[in-house]
Amino acid sequence: MPVKIRLARHGKKDYAFYHIVVADSRAPRDGRFIERIGSYNPNTNPATIELKFEKALDWMFKGAQPTDTVRSILSKKGVLMKKHLLEGVKKGAFTAEVAEEKFNAWAADKSNKTTAELNQLTQAKNDAKRARLAEEAKQKEAKAAKVAEKLAAAAAAAAPEAAAEETTEEAAESTEA
Repeated sequence: MPVKIRLARHGKKDYAFYHIVVADSRAPRDGRFIERIGSYNPNTNPATIELKFEKALDWMFKGAQPTDTVRSILSKKGVLMKKHLLEGVKKGAFTAEVAEEKFNAWAADKSNKTTAELNQLTQAKNDAKRARLAEEAKQKEAKAAKVAEKLAAAAAAAAPEAAAEETTEEAAESTEA
């Protein structure tokens, strides 16, 4: 029975998320599976990946073949790196302690890169928000200037009429007196 580690589609139209499953390669994509070992949500930025690391590693050692997409997911999470190191231990290339140190160094480097990428995305989002707010402030100031100009023009137009009314009132008072 050829076993594959693959994605099973869930979710709704235009908003899919996936379960990472171990299944017989002859089973339908969303059909029967042996075990669910994680989930993958490409809709978030960066994509959310939840994986049972030990289960995935165990299935890789049992001979399960990942699909291309799952292979990249397992690579990002370090399952393929750990498998590679443990195979080196089996062959006697180095000891288990050295393999664990190498994997921990790789995992720390990977987490630093991921954190830096996430910080960069957050910074870009904040910069875009500041730029948008600055643009809105400029537009608001321009609109306020136009309104003030219209009010000044209306006041200037009303001033001669008011002066004319005052002179007619003064003339009317002087004729009465």
